[in-house]
Amino acid sequence: MTQVTQASTASSTDRTAAPSAASTRPAKSEGGLVRLWRSSWRALAFLMAAVLVWWLVTARGWVQPYILPSPGETFGNMVEYAPYFLQHTWITTYETVLGFGIAVVLGELVAILMVSSRNLQSTIYPIILVAQVIPKIAIAPLFVVWLGFGMGPKITVAVLMAFFPIVISGLAGLKSVDPEILDLAKTMGSGKLKTFAKIQFPASLPQLLSGTKVAATLAVTGAVVGEFVGGNEGLGYVILRANGNMDTATLFAALIIMSVIGILLFAVIQFAENLLIPWHASRRTDDDSPVVPQA
Repeated sequence: MTQVTQASTASSTDRTAAPSAASTRPAKSEGGLVRLWRSSWRALAFLMAAVLVWWLVTARGWVQPYILPSPGETFGNMVEYAPYFLQHTWITTYETVLGFGIAVVLGELVAILMVSSRNLQSTIYPIILVAQVIPKIAIAPLFVVWLGFGMGPKITVAVLMAFFPIVISGLAGLKSVDPEILDLAKTMGSGKLKTFAKIQFPASLPQLLSGTKVAATLAVTGAVVGEFVGGNEGLGYVILRANGNMDTATLFAALIIMSVIGILLFAVIQFAENLLIPWHASRRTDDDSPVVPQA
């Protein structure tokens, strides 16, 4: 009888403790829109505050309109000349995306070649470093002479701007794989190609994608720099023309559109990162953190 009573007491104790333990579990994660809002509302609030300060400075007349146009004038100019901006935005976006894509492919291939041969790495790495140190605005006129006034020079400058961070991040990611894992795969009969596809490349994705985020924004700058030097279309051409006419409203509108292009490219890579490496620590949120049960 005593044993039955003790068992009944233990069972009731477990049932009582069960809700308490369940209450310590994290709540279900919110929907995608809620998570997006929670992660971006601070940036949106800061942006709204910056626009408010911008409007206040221009409304009070603290700065002359030819130096700093008002937000209303800038966005009104953008709406009024929407076809004009769309035409040149498409050109710059095309040059940026194409140059960025070429840089990703070439950069990753060069990183693979360098990680496969120490001698090749010691030969190529200094050349890449020297090429990165040279200001692209200084050599952009050479590309115009060599490639003409078409899209070639703009895409080339975009590739050069985005190439270095992709190579560095790809090389660091490929070299960060544990050698013991590679030795284990080798002893189990895995070939080099299969080891790269199944182990090395997936393990390098976190660092590679971090480098592509930086490269995406640099590709926009590279395309615009190419348009500065020799071009009659694109946002770089719009900025040069607006600067020559002292049309600061158009200049600011082009700068805002450039920023939007870079942000959209960054967001696309962020989305790809969520799909490709959901297991990585950088993808964890506060809701994913383990809950320590209280005594």
